[in-house]
Amino acid sequence: MLVIDKKEFWFVVGSQHLYGEAALAQVKKDAQVITDGLNDSGRLPYPVVLKELAVSADVITRLMKEVNYQDEVAGVITWMHTFSPAKMWIQGTKLLQKPLLHLATQFNETIPWETIDMDFMNLNQSAHGDREYGFINARLNKHNKVVVGYWQHEAIQQQIADWMDIAVAFNESLAIKVARFGDNMRQVAVTEGDKVEAQIQFGWTVDYFGIGDLVQEIDAVTDDEVDSLFKTYENLYDFDFGTYEAATWTAHVKVQAKQEIGLRRFLEKGQYTAFTTNFEDLYGMAQLPGLAVQRLMAEGYGFAGEGDWKTAAIDRLMKIMARNQNTGFMEDYTYELAEGQEAILQSHMMEVDPSLASNKPKIVVSPLSMGNRQDPARLVFDGKSGQGVVVSMIDFGTHYKLLINEVTAFEPTDPAPHLPVARVMWTPKPNFHDGIKQWIESGGGHHTVVSLNLTCDQIETWAKLVNLETIVIK
Repeated sequence: MLVIDKKEFWFVVGSQHLYGEAALAQVKKDAQVITDGLNDSGRLPYPVVLKELAVSADVITRLMKEVNYQDEVAGVITWMHTFSPAKMWIQGTKLLQKPLLHLATQFNETIPWETIDMDFMNLNQSAHGDREYGFINARLNKHNKVVVGYWQHEAIQQQIADWMDIAVAFNESLAIKVARFGDNMRQVAVTEGDKVEAQIQFGWTVDYFGIGDLVQEIDAVTDDEVDSLFKTYENLYDFDFGTYEAATWTAHVKVQAKQEIGLRRFLEKGQYTAFTTNFEDLYGMAQLPGLAVQRLMAEGYGFAGEGDWKTAAIDRLMKIMARNQNTGFMEDYTYELAEGQEAILQSHMMEVDPSLASNKPKIVVSPLSMGNRQDPARLVFDGKSGQGVVVSMIDFGTHYKLLINEVTAFEPTDPAPHLPVARVMWTPKPNFHDGIKQWIESGGGHHTVVSLNLTCDQIETWAKLVNLETIVIK
């Protein structure tokens, strides 16, 4: 399983020396209470670490420099306990290269009308400080996140948690490496893209390999290794022999087991976290990888078919955001147009991510008209229901564009006994007709990544961090 290294977020609290040492001591005490409360809530996926008070430009600049070079720090959460003059923040904020969340809250939930005096006002003037601090972030065009509300409220903590996942993904995006086994599918337009610009703007490295490089790794896999992995398949999945003899079926499945082991080793050696394959380039391979790819996707690898490296990278990125839950590569296939039942059947020739499965997957061997190779094995299942987002990354020549559509996924009820691939069903928002029309008019691709765990707001937060034009259909 691909895992993320341990991460933390620094909590930087703004104030100034104007109010005296006693006031600063209270600010520090209150900040520690908030830090402990957030960490003890159990709602945040990563710990918050309180740093020294931000009371001068020198302190702020030093803190932000430290954030940049410490890999375990994924981002900064700031809170203005008092008024904190924004000129102090300019240099440090300009230097900050990691995500920033401005938490517009205050220590107390309600105003203590019976005891409030000017000492209380000076100490607890977050509303005042928020405007000053917000102005300088807007002027510096930081694209920071702003969360407004009382820090103990569950909804506010959930917003912080959602942002943390995006901040971690932003940092991990700089380390995404895509291995392309073969080139893009011939004559297909939407899968093309500027790889240099993608590395500049998003941090993605995209490397090409001839299929022979992968075949060499697959051929080195031993029979004992294949047999051991096949036993894992027996424990995890149902076996559907169909019309095949058991021995023939098993032999075809073991080809995928051998490919899985070889693919994983190749990716691990090169530290690749995403990859693509292409059915037009299978020289030396017995089958197009199907089951092998599905199991790697389940581990957290990004993938897209036909050499679509952009979607493979987005798949890996969104898997990081969603902590690899209910998120995967998808392709629009065919419409359901019965009035009142309109929907889109999503699938692929084989490679549908089992993290989206609503039932126990079964292994099926079936012919594949593309590629002119052996009948490949694949996992077949029905997709889950839920509210989600589907995303397409497209290169318009002058710039990249991200298209986001909110969707309602549902489990299919009609059996499909002759369909040898997994299926996912959804209806786009705001409705079937307008959603599809806007997608087509905006140039959205047929390869996408869907997530039933992420929100439109989270995807937009990442897009702002990388200055990516975004179109939202919802």
